[in-house]
Amino acid sequence: MKTSNDISLEQAASAFAALGSEQRLSVLQTLVRAGDDGLAMGDLGARSGVTGSTLTHHLKILVAAGLVVQIKKGRSIICAAVSYDMADALSQFLLKNCCADSQHPHKGHGHG
Repeated sequence: MKTSNDISLEQAASAFAALGSEQRLSVLQTLVRAGDDGLAMGDLGARSGVTGSTLTHHLKILVAAGLVVQIKKGRSIICAAVSYDMADALSQFLLKNCCADSQHPHKGHGHG
């Protein structure tokens, strides 16, 4: 039975590839710390240390991978927020078959 958190191997590979950059990981971690409200671009740049066209470039990659969403608030302020559904789906992707072939199931984190 498929749930809304099931993602394909291709989707997971794309998302993990997007995380293969220290700057993108920094941006994503900054957004995770900010919570559901996200951050305006200027605040995101100031907090993550990634600014200008470099920030725009990295955000495009994170958005394309489904890890970040950009929302227009008001007339022109663009905010970015973590796609928690995608982050959760990636975690589930990694752990959904945890210890399936083992005679000694993993005892941590409720999996196994």
